[in-house]
Amino acid sequence: MRSLSLPISTSGRAPCAPAMSKRGMFIQGSNWWKLRREAVAHGADITASARSSSSSSLSQLALGESLRAEFPILDQQVNGQPLVYLDNAATSQKPRVVLEAMSRCYTEYNANVHRGVHALSAKATQEYEQAREKVAVLIGASTCREVVIVRNATEGINLVANTWGSANIKQGDEIILSVAEHHANLVPWQLLAARTGAVLRHVRLTPDKSQLDMDHFRSLLSPRTRLISLVHVSNVLGCVLDTAYVAEQARRVGAKLLLDCCQSVPHMPVDVRSLGADWIVASSHKFCGPSGVGILWGRYEVLESMDPWMGGGEMIADVHLDHSTFAMPPTRFEAGTPAIAETIGMGAAAEWLYGLGMERVHAYEEKIGTYLYERLAAVSPRVTIYGPRPGGPRGRASLAAFNVEGLHATDVSTLLDMAGVAVRSGHHCAQPLHRELGVSASARASAYIYNTEAEVDKFVEALTDTIKFFDDMHGAAS
Repeated sequence: MRSLSLPISTSGRAPCAPAMSKRGMFIQGSNWWKLRREAVAHGADITASARSSSSSSLSQLALGESLRAEFPILDQQVNGQPLVYLDNAATSQKPRVVLEAMSRCYTEYNANVHRGVHALSAKATQEYEQAREKVAVLIGASTCREVVIVRNATEGINLVANTWGSANIKQGDEIILSVAEHHANLVPWQLLAARTGAVLRHVRLTPDKSQLDMDHFRSLLSPRTRLISLVHVSNVLGCVLDTAYVAEQARRVGAKLLLDCCQSVPHMPVDVRSLGADWIVASSHKFCGPSGVGILWGRYEVLESMDPWMGGGEMIADVHLDHSTFAMPPTRFEAGTPAIAETIGMGAAAEWLYGLGMERVHAYEEKIGTYLYERLAAVSPRVTIYGPRPGGPRGRASLAAFNVEGLHATDVSTLLDMAGVAVRSGHHCAQPLHRELGVSASARASAYIYNTEAEVDKFVEALTDTIKFFDDMHGAAS
């Protein structure tokens, strides 16, 4: 098992150096890293997966089947049928360790963090800051002080737009986005452009409409390019961005780079030190954690250069009646009482995933994702699946947005739900992309580490029955 210790920051700072409270007291001082390193040194596996299953049983079973007992919500029936949950791109389910961590917070040490000196507050603060450390390890951060805890990825993008963006984007400057972005990576920049007079440029799709066109991206770059903000993995197409190339081009023109990693952090190894971005965002609820919390990671020197966004408690150094001074990152961006239990749950999810091994998670998802794509493509010539085929040079996420000719995506999803199969329908917060694809909506089946080939078979069977039902109904009507 790999060590979870953080590397030394290249800036010379001690990794995860304890933050100072307003009273000058250390408020982080945690033994978590020390205990983890000692456990690793002695060959102990103290992750949640090891507590629930032996290493031998995990190696003998397919990953999806071996993990299902960790997710109690999956053991139920919907409309009289065993639940097949294939809406993971919208939100993932939560393992027992996450539920237990949040329960312990409320039943054992519920208190506000950072401000108190009593035992419950000290414990809550320790667990809260350990959660930040665990997320930092999952994404390969140099120090946990690069991890800003926010409500979700949307808030993280808005934070960058309203701090760095407001200070650095001027009239005539150019921001490169794409037609495949989630609304959360479009609207904040539209608002910024309206305030500043900046110009928005959008990367098109390739001629086969399967992924972003890197030739077109390169043609949009200019000396006026100040920011590039793109999705790492599309929540509709499932395509994976060539981040190395994009980062190289961003550096060439002196632009900053933000990556929406909501669909990559849960599913593949993400190392922010080698990704080449200045910021990434991710939402806890998509990587087995609770909703209402997420992260903005930023290179520390970039975070240091950014002014606060929201004012209030926690984010200050000193407050006077007519002015205030502000804390160093990440505290500068974390005004007010945070989502304490949710953050602790997010940390438990990050540790659980790290213990599984993100390389292993990604390998399994490539397998289940390919099976999902191929089984769905074989249902009928009337089924259109969006995005690249599996096996390409950049891979494909374990999701499949699709339409059935002659049927509306919502009707398809409704009948699948009657069979106990949960998929999503609609525009998936990507209306411009659906316009590019020439459709108003799509259905989307998205698999995760606890899904199995048998569940994919159940989905395909239910979809086949759904198509037949509508065909029979239309035939009877005519």
